[in-house]
Amino acid sequence: MNYILFDGPVRNALLPFTFTRPVADILIGIMTIRQKWEARLGSTITTITEDYLSVKFPMVEMEENVMINAAYLPNDTLAEMVSDLKENQAIFKGDDVIAFFTTENQEEVDFDSYEIIQYNDDCLTVEHTWDIFSKNDAAIRADFAFLTEDRKSQPIPKSVNVIAAENIFIEEGAKLEFVTLNASNGPIYIGKNTEIMEGTVIRGPFALCENAQVKLNAKVYGATTVGPGSRIGGEVKNSVLFANSNKGHDGFLGDSVLGEWCNIGADSNNSNLKNNYEEVKLWSYETEGFAKTGLQFCGLMMGDHSKCGINTMFNTGTVVGVSANIFGSGFPRNFVPSFSWGGAAGFTTYVTKKAFETAKLVMGRRNIEFDETESAILEHIFEETKKWRKD
Repeated sequence: MNYILFDGPVRNALLPFTFTRPVADILIGIMTIRQKWEARLGSTITTITEDYLSVKFPMVEMEENVMINAAYLPNDTLAEMVSDLKENQAIFKGDDVIAFFTTENQEEVDFDSYEIIQYNDDCLTVEHTWDIFSKNDAAIRADFAFLTEDRKSQPIPKSVNVIAAENIFIEEGAKLEFVTLNASNGPIYIGKNTEIMEGTVIRGPFALCENAQVKLNAKVYGATTVGPGSRIGGEVKNSVLFANSNKGHDGFLGDSVLGEWCNIGADSNNSNLKNNYEEVKLWSYETEGFAKTGLQFCGLMMGDHSKCGINTMFNTGTVVGVSANIFGSGFPRNFVPSFSWGGAAGFTTYVTKKAFETAKLVMGRRNIEFDETESAILEHIFEETKKWRKD
């Protein structure tokens, strides 16, 4: 069977992260949503996404296909139901479609003619940017149980101070000595070829993905995920870093999400709690205003390729778009549009020529080419987000 993940109506609610990727490629827990479905269905999965992303993320359609709503994270029951779908069948949860069967020659999908199978159990969904960190605890636990079932961890080095060793799993090639791992509140997953430097203290749930690194004397609270190739240091709490981003120095990052290729300057901090303890509101690309999150703790949402200089301060509930460069004293406003250059004193447009030169250098350090496909995606985002920039 051929499986295809589609963005669905949540795509705009997950901006700025879905400016540069399909919903399926959001990292939450230990794996992306795409990787979770691939692991459970035992199949490579493609995506239906925005046209400007389709060169990098192509869709493969075959004679028989099952379309899956990427906002839904799989569990054993749901994955089995999806794999059992037959022609003219669809899975719904209430009024929301989770998955449906299509054929290559099918001109339209009319659910009135389908057999509707209701899914009534609980499952994780990603419908807002803040879900990525607020549901990361549950996602880490689910991924940990799936990935470690019937497998044996690498031995924990003798110099490591351990609490609840049974909740710790170490993959091959991981390096860690003279650190403290406390998995009593949730599992700790240490991926392949990772490194945790001396003096670090980590409380689970925690996921360190392949080739990622934790710097000297870091303090990490759950539920935190460090994506493949990313680095953290200082103090980090309940945050998700996508692949190849750096928060390598002292400073606080809490209740936050960083996209790919982000860099947080030394001694930078974000607030995750308002002084009056009120509910945090976040910029919404859908309404072009600030939306209630229902959360008391909510920090920084930063899109791909964005960076900040040393000693940058972010207010509670700040949203930064793609390819922004933030620096200077004071608090920048709590919505920074894509391709903005500046800080609290004001912003100008970060022209694509300069932004692309930086992206080429940054990606080249990880032996990844900044090619025409990448530049075309960012060019599209530059034009799409022009209306929010004020030079």
